[in-house]
This record gives sequence, C-alpha cells and structure tokens, in this order.
Amino acid sequence: MSSRPASRLPELIPAAPGESKAVLRSEYRDAMARLGAAVNIVTTAGAAGRAGFTASAVCSVTDEPPTLLVCLNRNASVYEAFKANGVLCVNVLAAGQRALSNTFGGKTPMDDRFATAQWRSEVTGSPVLEGAAVSFDCRVVSVTGVGTHDVLFCEAVAISLGEAAEGLIYFDRRYHELLAPAA
Repeated sequence: MSSRPASRLPELIPAAPGESKAVLRSEYRDAMARLGAAVNIVTTAGAAGRAGFTASAVCSVTDEPPTLLVCLNRNASVYEAFKANGVLCVNVLAAGQRALSNTFGGKTPMDDRFATAQWRSEVTGSPVLEGAAVSFDCRVVSVTGVGTHDVLFCEAVAISLGEAAEGLIYFDRRYHELLAPAA
C-alpha cells in the first residue's frame, strides 16, 4: 500500500469568538449511530496471512476508475495483515447474515471466523463470501491516515453480484434487514 498526502481544501473561515463549540466524542458517536450504513465483511489474504473484520465505514469514491474506501483502525488486530497484503475484498452482507457480522466483529479466532461461511477467491486471492449481496475484489492503491484510522482507497478489479438484491444495514446501534419487495 502506498501512502500519499490527501489534497487539502481551501482554508476555512474561522469561527467568530464565542461561536466555537467542541464536539464531544460521545456526542459524535451518538450522532453517527443515526447514520445508517451497509454491513460488510472486509477480507484479505496473502503473504501476511488471511484476515477479516466487520466494517460499516465503507463507501464509493468514484466509478472511473472503480474505487471505494475502507476505514481501518490502526490498533485493530487485523491491521498488519491488511497493510502487508495490499489487497482486500469488501463483502456486502445480505439479509440473514447478521451472525456472520457478529463473528467477524468480535474476538473470535481468525480460522474460526472463516470456518463459519463458504469462501472462494477471484483476482486478488482475497476471500469472497458466497451469498454476499455483492463483493468487490480490490487492490489498495493509496492510504491516508486520519486520527486513529487509515483510509484505504481500493480499486475494484472484480465484482461479484449476489443472487438477491437484499441487504443488511446498521442503524441506531441495531441491525436492520432490507428485503426485496414481494412480487
């Protein structure tokens, strides 16, 4: 993974005296709980081994080249494997895959995590989840550090669409299933 400095926005106009109010960490976390997001299992495999974690901090950046971003805490147990391998797969969970999210989001040993589902590989060798709503097999093209996290910019080299257009989101600290409308 290469690092390059993020381009900077123009200097912002400072707040007038007395207008500035610091946002508390707890206030920010409570507010972010209201920002619904897809639930993903992000996986990697390579010389540094196989690893995976649950993430909701994933989004599209651009479609030319097809690029998305993944935020990864530098203190996460999987961090070194992702950093060294330089490839990953974003597996967007389908409705009914809540248990898999919990397994990859906890302290379950890595081999046990992967034993709970069926996997295959595409171009990069990263594990692609059978039954995912969609999987994006990617190479990491750049990394930017922000606070406690690295933002991984990832170019999709293969995409695998699941059978059903159903998903799993996390909103207000709870899972919600998105189901296809009845025909």
